[in-house]
Amino acid sequence: MKLIVQIPCYNEENNLKDVIDDIPKAIPGIDIIEILVIDDGSTDETALLAKQLGVKYIVTNTTNKGLANAFHLGIEECLKQQADIIVNTDGDNQYDGRDIAKLVEPIIKGRADITIGDRGGYNNKHFSFSKRTLQVFGSFTIAKATGLEVKDAVSGFRAMSRSAAQQINIVSEFSYTIEMLIQASAKRLSVVSVPVRTNEKTRESRLFRSIPHFLKMSISTLLRIYTMYRPLKVFLTLGSLVMITGIWPIIRFLYFFLNGAGEGHIQSLLLGSTLLILGFLTVIVGFVADLVSFNRKLMEKMLYRIEKLEDKIMQNDQRYSMEVIKVLDKHVENDLRQDRPLVNSGEQLKQRRTNIKVD
Repeated sequence: MKLIVQIPCYNEENNLKDVIDDIPKAIPGIDIIEILVIDDGSTDETALLAKQLGVKYIVTNTTNKGLANAFHLGIEECLKQQADIIVNTDGDNQYDGRDIAKLVEPIIKGRADITIGDRGGYNNKHFSFSKRTLQVFGSFTIAKATGLEVKDAVSGFRAMSRSAAQQINIVSEFSYTIEMLIQASAKRLSVVSVPVRTNEKTRESRLFRSIPHFLKMSISTLLRIYTMYRPLKVFLTLGSLVMITGIWPIIRFLYFFLNGAGEGHIQSLLLGSTLLILGFLTVIVGFVADLVSFNRKLMEKMLYRIEKLEDKIMQNDQRYSMEVIKVLDKHVENDLRQDRPLVNSGEQLKQRRTNIKVD
């Protein structure tokens, strides 16, 4: 089983070495551990340092495209390199890499598709009180919205199986954390929280400028992605609220009308009628959006099946190549035993391969 630890980085020259040094060299149940660094348009020597540290895979953006883009780019590269499990950690050394073994254990044992590192909420001494409060309250809200039992929804320290990674399609430009959970809920993937340790803060966050900015971007991302995957629920709720609001002015008009004073309250009738029509149209939009959502789900299923087919083709190609090598080795060995000349030209090698039959 192959594990790739991906590290999205932007100007992390001062922290990358510590992050890489903490990554375990061996984990029970894992045969190969490799590292991928995504250099998101860094202006320092992050990519060069990664190469000097022996990182096997380095992906570089020419400009800074944001954390969500870097995360998605890393997932695509990990899948391309045939990773069975993918771990994402931050380049600022916030998370203790020694907990990677704990993070991947539920996936290895088949108990989870995705695991999220829980930083401890109010018990985390490395975070300020305001950050801990936002973390706990935000995670509670997202857990209620998605129906998942997650204790730290915005933690970037997470692991996923190959199958789960193939089903996650990040479209947000702000952050992947919330969107990934909404998609996991919609696709009924198993998500498990795992307690992890953190390190002292090395720098301020580059993802957001301030707490209000973070709240604004997180709420907008939550609403937008939730609407994408639950359009009928969202528009039906909004439409119903608008129609219920529109009923009250109409009731008010009817009250005065039945008492012989309806002429002076025609505005209530107009307002109520307008709200009822708007509410009804909102519900109709919800049904249309739900149909569009079904089409998107079909397209995602097709993409997932294509990726599975590509995996199968690649595995067959690898198996075929190994069989060809074995047969060639066998023929060379027979030639040596029979004192026959070895293949010494491209044409002879081509003819030899043509004559070989691989089961």
